[in-house]
Amino acid sequence: MVLVVEDEEPNRVLLRAVLSRASDERLRGLVLLEAAELVTARAILETNRVDLVLLDVRLPDGNGLSLVWDSADRRGPTPAFVVLSASVLPDERATALATGASAFLAKPYRPAELIEAVASILGARTATGE
Repeated sequence: MVLVVEDEEPNRVLLRAVLSRASDERLRGLVLLEAAELVTARAILETNRVDLVLLDVRLPDGNGLSLVWDSADRRGPTPAFVVLSASVLPDERATALATGASAFLAKPYRPAELIEAVASILGARTATGE
């Protein structure tokens, strides 16, 4: 299960379209959940086993990276995170990756980049039984 945390509806629509049309076998049967703000994302993470979070940084109710920080305190399996941000400054990228995120994609990203990041992370988690 993949959670998309993105406040902009057009960006959620684009993510959904790219992932649902991907031909990569590792994405077959992918289930997407969506949240437009942190409070909804936290509720989804509390009630669902999410394998991967596609995470915007600037959200209306706070810094998206706080979800990554919070995951360190969770019991049980924690999701992997891919940070999606329009800010491509080296410091922001480094900060995102230092939180424990698995990858950082600058917006606008190429669909092939997104597909490969999601497929490789989910594939690795499946291979290790996470």
